[in-house]
This record gives sequence, structure tokens and C-alpha cells, in this order.
Amino acid sequence: MKLLKVASILMSSALLFACANNSTSTTGTTTETASADIEKLNTLISESVSYKDDDYYTNYEEENPTYIELNGSDVSFDANASVLYSENTLTIKTGGTYVLSGNLENGQIVVDAEDKNTVRLVLNGVTISSTTSSAIYVLNAEKTTISLVEGTENVITDASEYVYENSSEDEPNSAIYSKDDLTINGTGKLIVHGNYNNGISSNDKLKITGGNIQIDAVDDGIIGRDLVAVKEGTVTIDAGGDGIRSTNDEDDLKGSIVIEGGTYDIVSENDGVQAVASLLISDGTFNITTGGGSPETITVANDMMGKMGEQGEVTTTTTTESESYKGLKAVTNIVVGGGIFTIDSKDDAVHSNNTITIASGDLSVASGDDGIHADTSLVTSGGKIKVTKSYEGMESQLITINGGDINLTTSDDGINVGGGNDGSGMDMHAASENNLLQINGGHIVVNAEGDGLDSNGYIEMTDGTVLVDGPTGNGNGSLDYGGSFTMSGGFLVAAGSSGMLQAIAEESSQNGILMTYPETQAADTLIHLEDSEGNSILNFAPAKDYQAVFISSPQLMKESSYSLYSGGKATGEEVDGLYTNGIYEAGTKIVDFTITDTVTWLNESGVTTAQSSGGPGGFGGGAGGTGERPQMGNRGDMFADMDEETREKVEAIMEKQRSGEITQEEAQAQLEELGVEIPIMSERPQMNEN
Repeated sequence: MKLLKVASILMSSALLFACANNSTSTTGTTTETASADIEKLNTLISESVSYKDDDYYTNYEEENPTYIELNGSDVSFDANASVLYSENTLTIKTGGTYVLSGNLENGQIVVDAEDKNTVRLVLNGVTISSTTSSAIYVLNAEKTTISLVEGTENVITDASEYVYENSSEDEPNSAIYSKDDLTINGTGKLIVHGNYNNGISSNDKLKITGGNIQIDAVDDGIIGRDLVAVKEGTVTIDAGGDGIRSTNDEDDLKGSIVIEGGTYDIVSENDGVQAVASLLISDGTFNITTGGGSPETITVANDMMGKMGEQGEVTTTTTTESESYKGLKAVTNIVVGGGIFTIDSKDDAVHSNNTITIASGDLSVASGDDGIHADTSLVTSGGKIKVTKSYEGMESQLITINGGDINLTTSDDGINVGGGNDGSGMDMHAASENNLLQINGGHIVVNAEGDGLDSNGYIEMTDGTVLVDGPTGNGNGSLDYGGSFTMSGGFLVAAGSSGMLQAIAEESSQNGILMTYPETQAADTLIHLEDSEGNSILNFAPAKDYQAVFISSPQLMKESSYSLYSGGKATGEEVDGLYTNGIYEAGTKIVDFTITDTVTWLNESGVTTAQSSGGPGGFGGGAGGTGERPQMGNRGDMFADMDEETREKVEAIMEKQRSGEITQEEAQAQLEELGVEIPIMSERPQMNEN
């Protein structure tokens, strides 16, 4: 929730996955790519955490334990034990195994070991509460393990107000607090009430290899300063701050969270899982709700200037102490190699200030901002990603899709390539060569109110299937880019509005067609494309109304003839509106045509010239059939046709609207008085980007 960390773009884990960014994988090698990424994740995990025998539960009866019976305000134990009891405080002085049972009222268990041996606390059905401090406080020990005996319930409760000997102290601050390494294991139940601040904290490494752990905390649920590592267990957290968190922002080799299994049910006011370094997940079942969850509808503030001026060079992100409501969050890297995730977040569902790699897993997320956001690089090579609600579905400076089943529903752009901690909105600068969307495989479905595929730079597609539904408004386009879009393989269908059309570049080695209809076609109206022999190339029913469709397929050949139909019926297997292995019952033939160029522009009369939107490129200018924006549409040339006086007036109006001095309607009216028409763009919801 509150952290201070500078993310290094060249961290070792980022370099480890960098090869995937330039991959040219095909469908046949998608599985190999995902397997390679999972292997790299396993390497990262083994480098980040190791488990010893005493991290796992063993039969304590074989360890010559010391038995301690808690009797309200008194305790009983062997007189020869290395244990002290005074003023309701039980202090353990040496390593060994200590079995605790019973009830300690207004008391505290303190570990202050004078040797280097592990202290094992076996909780065999205890209720421990304090009215002045932590209930369990590891003051000094080489390592402490808390073992939960099968079939037992153990309740730990701290004070709502702590009494410190020195007013400048702030430790301990959790119901269970350890200054040193702490491990929790076993199969019993541990209920923790963090009434003062946090539930369970370790000032070094915190490991969990088992147990049914239930935590409610005023602030964070679980904290490990140097490391949080979970192998197995059931973890339920209700936190007023973060659910699970690491905090060491001073050492680049520390501060990671590593999860290899377990079940998690986290409800947090702030971030669900937040790593100050890397977040590595290979397995587990996660149900995470942050900030009360995503809003029923994502309110979008209209702003003609969008995110003007935010598309400069990407720098490392320095976070500040501010509220954050993300599901999974890391300062350095997030790598997911498995697991089942259900995330409902007020802010980004998955967020990294550097890179994200998803090699496997099943993610279903609803977000009040981005579904998945990485400042620097986002790579997918496998798994299922379903974004049911978001502002933008996937966002980063560099997005590489090598594989995976991806389905995005957005109130703005489906996939946005911009860079930095907020690459969305209107870019007033020329396209950056550093901004790239590369599609090498996978099955991608986008249902967008804004642009479908949007790059403030370049798009390259070598393989995979991409289906774009939307937008319906003419201020956005199914395809929108500032550099070029080259296509050498794969299957692409983009159906949406006709106001801001772009197609692939003439340099593409695969051909495409762009059909503009004389009027809007209703959602679910079939688009059928066949060759001169009657062989079906496409049967697709868009999920939204549309007036234009771009189609690119390896089956589209130059000097070959085709027919485009509208309506009718299709049989066969239907997935996301795309029908395969079936029969088409003819609807209405729209046009016959022959492909002679890389992009063939069509209307109901046949082949036509490339369409220009006539609008500013920053708002999705037309492609002119060349794959480049028309001259007027250059993102850095929005005011090219204005004289200096008019430009100054326009900028002044926009500044007043952006600052809230006038409404968007008043701004639009003032612009119209000047004879200037600028489409109103949408601005992302105002969320903390850290």
C-alpha cells in the first residue's frame, strides 16, 4: 500500500524473459514457448526461495518438546525448561520445540532465544490475547516456526492500542510479529485478529507451507519484509490495507513474493497482493477483491486533450505514499506460470511498474481501470485471460502475444501500447519506435468501446487469431496506430465504425480487404467471405453494430476473385462469433472483387480508393491504404492547418476544459465558434498509477 522503490528496468528477471519479446513463434511452437517461460519462472523461484526440513510440519512428539499449559492468567511448564513467566509474559529463551495449549488472557508469548537454534511453537489449541501489545512477539531468534496441529483451532488477538516503553518505537505492530525469519506450517486453523495494525509480520522472511490461516486486520494482513513465500495452505484475509505485502525497498535482491500453491480469499481495501520487488506465481487459487471491487459502470471523464504530453521516454517509476487498489501488483516484475485467479479490483487487476509475463493460468478479472498493465513490457505465451470489465484490457509500452486465449471487454481501448504508467489517451507526439504490439500467436477477442488494437507506435502480426468487435462510435477505430501495421501471418477480423479507418501497411506480405457499408449493420449480422470456387474463408457474426470490417487471411491471394455476403445463416462450431467447419446459407451478396493490392478497399459498388477519415491522427486517422496515417493525421501535427492566433485560442480553451474551469460542452461550443472541430476523447478513470 505504501512503498518507496525505484524499479530497475534491467533487473535479472526482466532480462530472463526478454527473449520472448522478439519471438517469432508460430501456432505450432506456442506450447513450447509457454513451457520455456514456465521453466524460466521455476528458475527464478528456486533462486528466490529455498525450503529446509524444519519449514515443513513434523511429528513434534519425537522432538523432546516442552509442554506449556496456558491457564487464563497463569501458565504451567517443567521447572527445568528454558522458559520464564512474569507479569503475564511467557518468554522462551532457547531454541527447541514448545507445545502450547489452553488460554492466555491479557498476556503475551515472547521469543528471545539466546542461541542459534530454531524455536518451534506448536499451537495445540490455544487462545492468546493481549490488551497492550502483540500476542506473539519474536524479539530475537535465528528462526521461528509456528506449527498448527491437525484438528485444532488457535486464536491470536492483539490490542487495539499498543503500550510502548519508548514513545518513538513502532515495533511490534502486528498480532503475530517476528523480527527474524518466521515459518508457519501444519494443517490446523490459525485465526488472527490484528486490531492495532497488521495481522502477521516478519521483519525478515515469512514462509507458509501449510495451515488454514484466517486473518482480519486494521491494516495489512500478511507482511514479509525480505520475502513472502507460500508453498501450500488456505489463506483468508480481510484487510483494511493490503492483503499480502513485502516491504524491503532497499535491497534489489529482496522484497519478492513467491507463491507456489495454496488457496487465497482476499478482501482488502488496498492492494490484494503487493510485492516491492517481484511477484512470482506458479500455482494457487485466488479470489481477490480490492477497494470494494470494480464499479458497476466505469465512469469515463471526457477530455479533448486526453493524456496530452504523457508519451515521452519511459523512465523508471518512483512510487509515493498513496492509496492503491490493485489486485496483483509488483514494482519490478510479475510472472504467472499457473493458477486460477478471480480478481475484482477498483484499480488495475494486474499491475507491474516494469514487466509482466503470463505463461499459463486462468485469469478472470473485472477492473475499474486496466485489466493488465505493465509500464515496460507485457508478454503472454499461454493460459486464459478474460477481462470482463475494464477501462483498457491490456496496456504496456511493449506487448508481445506469443500465445494464450485472451478475451477483453473494455470501455476504452482493448489493447493499448503507449508506455509509462499511463499510456492511454490521446498522444500529441509522433509515434515512438519503442512502442510495439507484436502478435505471434494466440486467440484474441476484443470488445471495445474505444480503439480495438491501439498502438502509439507499431503493430506486427505473424500468427494467431484476432477478432475485434467495436467501436460503434466514429471517434475511435478497430485498428489505430501511429507508425505502421505489418502483417505476415495469422487471421484478423476487425468490425466496427467507419469514421477512423486504418488497414495494414502495403509492406505486409499478407493481403487484406477493408469493406465500408453504406449504413450501419446490426450486431450478429453475419459477414461471409468466399473465394471464386465457393470455398468459405470467413463466417463471422460481430457482437456489436458495425459499418466497416477489415479482414486479413492467408487465403487471400493477389489476382484471385472473391465474394462478400451479408446476413444469412451459418452452422458449425461457433466461438466468439467465428464459425468453423460448417455450412453457410447465403444471405445477400454485397460485392464481387479481385485482389490486386495488399489492401483492397471495398464498398457496395466494388473496389474503391483508400478512404481517409479526414480527422486528426491522434484520434485515429485513416490509413489511405498504405498502412500509414494520412498527412493531416500525423499525431504531432494536430494544429498544422491553424494560424497561430487560432491555435493559441484552441489551446487556451482546451486548458480551461482540462482544468475544470469550463465544461466539455462549453469547450466544444467555443471551438465551434472558431470553426474548429476536434473529437472529444475519453480519459481513464482517475486512479493511482503506482
